[in-house]
Amino acid sequence: AQDNERLKPAPRLRRALLGRFVSIQMAEEQEEVAGEDIFYVCKKTLETVKEKLKKGEEITEENVNELTFPENLADSEIMVPVDMRGVGEDFDDVEQMVEKLGAKGTAEAFVKAAEYFDANKSGEKEEDRPKPMTAAEWRQVLEEDDMLEGEEEDLLEGEEEELVDEDDEGEEAEEPPSKKAKTD
Repeated sequence: AQDNERLKPAPRLRRALLGRFVSIQMAEEQEEVAGEDIFYVCKKTLETVKEKLKKGEEITEENVNELTFPENLADSEIMVPVDMRGVGEDFDDVEQMVEKLGAKGTAEAFVKAAEYFDANKSGEKEEDRPKPMTAAEWRQVLEEDDMLEGEEEDLLEGEEEELVDEDDEGEEAEEPPSKKAKTD
């Protein structure tokens, strides 16, 4: 068990690696539009990034991290929904985006995702759309997702153990006839 603890990635990285962008529970509670791919970013940093892009200023990986990771934001900082379908390409996580697109390309992708969300191409009713939330609320959603992910992993590990147990039983059942064949 201790070896497993050492192999687990840091919480921030683990959250980023949890597969496709985090599906938020608030969107699930509302009538979710098929194919919707909502992610939350820091509103203030999104505005800063838009200005930097407009002025041709450098976008750093730190800017991208401020935009996408709420860990270092004040609890009251506003997070706004963006629709990742606006990016035009699927990515597993932010790190993969930065690796493939660079910091500037990733920032541009999130600006496109914000524009796509604002355009409401699915024609959702305003009351059914994901709403802005504070960084504290977003962190809570991420933590709940982590807990749910952990429960799913525990369930999957339990199923794997059951499968291994069944395989072991099958092998034991086959052994006696082969032993009898050797003694005859």
